Amino acid sequence: MKKIAFWISIILVGASFTLLKEKPTVYIIGDSTVRNGSGKGSDGLWGWGSFIDKYFDTTKINIQNHAIGGRSSRTFLTEGRWDKIMAKLKKGDYVIMQFGHNDGGAINDTSRARGTIKGIGEETEEIDNLLTKKHEVVHSYGWYMRKYITETQGKGAIAIVCSPVPRNVWKAGKVERSPQSYTGWAETVAKQNNAYFINLNDLVATKYEQMGADSVKKFFPTDHTHPNYAGSSLTASMVVEQLKQLKKCKLKKWML
Repeated sequence: MKKIAFWISIILVGASFTLLKEKPTVYIIGDSTVRNGSGKGSDGLWGWGSFIDKYFDTTKINIQNHAIGGRSSRTFLTEGRWDKIMAKLKKGDYVIMQFGHNDGGAINDTSRARGTIKGIGEETEEIDNLLTKKHEVVHSYGWYMRKYITETQGKGAIAIVCSPVPRNVWKAGKVERSPQSYTGWAETVAKQNNAYFINLNDLVATKYEQMGADSVKKFFPTDHTHPNYAGSSLTASMVVEQLKQLKKCKLKKWML
């Protein structure tokens, strides 16, 4: 009887541990190219983050797309969205981040006030924000990306940086890329801080060129920035393929 009781207690302890053990979570942060509108295509436009969960066994890992349209690396932070993720982020989680499309906007205006200082340096600009009516110290794009990376790592989570996806802008038969600006800056900051990096800008641009401008045009029904279901699905599949190839990254073990 004692042996039976012993083994029953072992089984119960193991079952309790399994129930208490939290699933890892993949947090996705970014702008409208990652999550457009409600994230469910109600406006006919999508972001690639809305399709990532299809590739994972969500009984074993959580996928949360926190990206939101119109935000830059700066305003995602200043609006408190990052703080909400940090409050839940734990060891073994992942943060996939993509910013840059909106960072080139005005630093201070009455419309969006979302721009960041160009580059990856430590320079700052103090402003009285015309939109929020608050005093604010604005940093460089690289500074904000570095903050996301280091704070992710500080929680024991894994940071994965994506360069901004390309717009449907062509010059001399080639899709316009940004190796000397946001793509290059994202890559440099990722490498300097031992984060994973996926060059979506170059990968997607190359794919578009293989398809041809006329085919790619169908992905962008309203403007040159926001793809439809087909366009965002394609990008999502490319993101997942790159995640599989990241060395020593365990995310692939939860993929379907």
